[in-house]
Amino acid sequence: MERLRYFIQRTIFSMKQSPLLCSATIGTVAIALMLLSFFTLIVLNVQNLTKQWSRDIQVVVYLDQVPSQSALEQWLEEIQTYPEVESVSYVSQHEAFERFRVRLGQNKDLLEGLMPEILPAALEVSLKESARSREGTESLISLLKSNKEFHNFRYGQEWLDRYDAFIFLLQLTGSMAGGFLIFATLFIISNTIKLTIYARRDELEIMGLIGATPFFIKAPFMAEGAFQGTIGAILALGGCHMLYYFFLKKGLAALLTTAAAENIHFLPVTVQVGVIVIGLLLGFIGSLLPLRKFVRI
Repeated sequence: MERLRYFIQRTIFSMKQSPLLCSATIGTVAIALMLLSFFTLIVLNVQNLTKQWSRDIQVVVYLDQVPSQSALEQWLEEIQTYPEVESVSYVSQHEAFERFRVRLGQNKDLLEGLMPEILPAALEVSLKESARSREGTESLISLLKSNKEFHNFRYGQEWLDRYDAFIFLLQLTGSMAGGFLIFATLFIISNTIKLTIYARRDELEIMGLIGATPFFIKAPFMAEGAFQGTIGAILALGGCHMLYYFFLKKGLAALLTTAAAENIHFLPVTVQVGVIVIGLLLGFIGSLLPLRKFVRI
């Protein structure tokens, strides 16, 4: 206990000796992790929102001719057996015409004089949750194409391609930015601890001469770095929460529907704990690097 108390006292004393360097280190960790946390928050919410939207994705098979009752029942039974299919329904020309009329709203008068036969009948196929992906959709399309009567499909292929490209770009950008910010944070923490060691090099040499072990000399500096990294991570989460509340939650709520805005959430608890652990490790490793050079075992 005495040794632990000494390490804590030395850590606090060292931080009081150089408040500007300490503040710079904490601020650097806070800004770097806040940017990383906010970017992660955006990616997670985008994936969550698109997952909600993907539930509405359907494969629509447009029919050139109205099928007979026996052929329609056979198609419905066959499609329902496909492993990717949750449900399948038939939309007649009259039903499609009424849907179109409702969508036009105040402009429904444009349809006066037109017959329902201008729109094709269709089969609407809903996918199971496990199959709501690009691979699942393409697998279902390949099964449907085995029927020669089916050749006109609509299933949002362009949307799926853009979604995959957008998510990949987000992840690539986040990885590159995260790597750069972590490297910069380690560099600043390392140099801050290095300046502290230079300021106390006479004291450290005396401690070594009177028999202090390398761990006894290093421990206060490592604790200082870990403490600064942890404080910076906590401040980063606070700043990220402010950005989330004023920018994401309020800003996107004005652009999205109420149901979609309710699906915007802050970082999960596990991610928040991970951010704090990363801050602690950044401070610890950043302080360990200069110590390996100046305090030889």
